[in-house]
Amino acid sequence: MIQINLKNSIIDINLEINSGDFIALSGKSGSEKTTLLRTLAGLEKAAGSLHVEGKVWQDESTCRSIQDREIGFVFQDYALFDNMSILENLLYVEKDLDLANHLLKMTELTNLKNRKPSTLSGGQKQRVALCRAMMKKPKLLLLDEPLSALDNEMRQKLQRELLALHKEFKFTAILVSHDPSEIYKLCSRVIVLEDGNIINDGKPKDILLKTNGSQKFSFVGEVLEIKKVDVIFIAIIAIAQQLVEIVITGDEASALHVGDMVDVSTKAFSPNIKKI
Repeated sequence: MIQINLKNSIIDINLEINSGDFIALSGKSGSEKTTLLRTLAGLEKAAGSLHVEGKVWQDESTCRSIQDREIGFVFQDYALFDNMSILENLLYVEKDLDLANHLLKMTELTNLKNRKPSTLSGGQKQRVALCRAMMKKPKLLLLDEPLSALDNEMRQKLQRELLALHKEFKFTAILVSHDPSEIYKLCSRVIVLEDGNIINDGKPKDILLKTNGSQKFSFVGEVLEIKKVDVIFIAIIAIAQQLVEIVITGDEASALHVGDMVDVSTKAFSPNIKKI
């Protein structure tokens, strides 16, 4: 069990997390998700208490240093030592060659272990950063949008590797992510922040699935163009990384403007699905 009761001028968090859970922190930019991670790591100061699996990391009389907290931290920035090989980056954290080789094997990096980070792709660097974070077998793994800069194929690969590491090492993980599919695949619980406060807490499906009343599905998108084709109006809308055309009424065309954020939903539920 992780018990968090922390407060400063930016965050006010009272939260319990079961050991071994994979938690997502969600919310708009500026909701202080990263600040919470940094506070848990001891990089930011806050009043209150923090207990991790029966150990006091912080209370009125105690505040463990960053080095004494059993955490791993993976940033979007890989923060690797360029003058060291991949293997040396791992062994710098902990002189455990067997564990280092095991982690490299799990992430398919064994053949690259003697190369320097500057020769690796972004996905390979992030896998090294993940392995390095696991070298102390952390009780708590903090992940601050570690996959956001990667292409979709590499992101999916690292998601699978993260799940494999989580299954084997049974650490508690807290992930900051804006990607609903990533949260759904990895996490069992979503905590939504706004201005440093928790405004929602629940299962990914309950938090992320956007429906309203009898709607079967709903997406938020941005209006890119409104055009008239013969006697009908069509809106071009960007939803995630896809563009869709929606037939709209004349009244809707008059009310909408380029740049508007809209909710696209349907009550019918007979979509065509084709593998690509």
